[in-house]
Amino acid sequence: MLCNRLVSTLRSAGLLSARNFSETAVQASPLNKLTNVSRHSSVERGVVGGLSSVLTAEKTKKHRVTLIHGDGVGPELGSSVVGVFAAIDAPVEWERLELDSLNTDQLQEVVTSINKNGICFKGPLYTPPVGFSRNRTLRKSLDLFANVVPIRSIPGIPSRHQDFDFVLIRENSEGEYSGLEHTLAPGVVQSIKVTTREASLRIARFAFGYARANQRTKVTAIHKANIQKLTDGEFLDCCRTVAKEFSDIQFSEMIIDNTAMQLVMNASQFQVVVTPNLYGNIVANIGAGLLGSPGLLPSYNIGLRGQALFESGNRHVGLDIGGKNVANPIGALISGAHLLRHLGLGTYADKIEDAIDDVVSEKKVRTADIGGNASTTDFTKAVIDRVTGL
Repeated sequence: MLCNRLVSTLRSAGLLSARNFSETAVQASPLNKLTNVSRHSSVERGVVGGLSSVLTAEKTKKHRVTLIHGDGVGPELGSSVVGVFAAIDAPVEWERLELDSLNTDQLQEVVTSINKNGICFKGPLYTPPVGFSRNRTLRKSLDLFANVVPIRSIPGIPSRHQDFDFVLIRENSEGEYSGLEHTLAPGVVQSIKVTTREASLRIARFAFGYARANQRTKVTAIHKANIQKLTDGEFLDCCRTVAKEFSDIQFSEMIIDNTAMQLVMNASQFQVVVTPNLYGNIVANIGAGLLGSPGLLPSYNIGLRGQALFESGNRHVGLDIGGKNVANPIGALISGAHLLRHLGLGTYADKIEDAIDDVVSEKKVRTADIGGNASTTDFTKAVIDRVTGL
């Protein structure tokens, strides 16, 4: 059975009663035992339901994790994560799968694997201007409704602002990414933006539940309801409705264009930001710019049935630098640390983050995007040397 605290937290966020998110589904996920352990108060520890915790797990158990290297810089980032996991002897067994752009059989194999294992680490997948999106198909097939992107300044890496620390909660299933486009007449095309009350209430409750569980006191809803009065109006109304259920959390709302400016001017004003799909992409990219590089941003995606998919926060493919051994692996490694915490392996996750902090603070090994000339392999080796005590 679920522990009382987990049931209480999920119910307070309204998630246990949501369609397709049953108590049974949560019980089947790794989030069934909670402890309050945190190395960095600014780094959230939980995933499903926004729960802040390091989970109890059997350290002798091997956890099977689906691994998709992806395109562009994906294979290099994946190799970095696999190498560091091996160095700390993390009890993870990788199920490596390919996902070519035109192979629907591979896609079904990947979906089956993630549903079976419940957890995946994925490199970026390239989506061409014409053709089907593997990213969107994966998110739809797995019901990955929430994209969680921690955005905080990293000591030792120059950035536009210091000491900002907020978390983006992005609705991951609809909006402009619904894929509904057609030609009305020659030279006239239409894209349909889908916003449903069910999905909007679900992501709002996830965001408020996340804030409460991680001792964050403010949630900001991002919208463009002054122009998109029905779609964004529905999203904003849902956020306002859920805000009334969380009287302990301060609620504010902000138009997306003003948000872009405010992020550049004063990012520290934000704690938890909840957005529709497209605006979340915009905020994540601005966040990467504030940090100093797209290679620094981690993220994870949460499914209705407890699945969790971890990847770099910007999902940038980096086709122009793929295979050149120059990509920054920090964001991917931090995503890997989040994956370990999701499995209840907080001690292993701390080793990785401590090693990254040490390497960054030394300022000797840095990739080109953050002012150095080290390769992906160089940085990975420096982290491995730290975790192994060399």
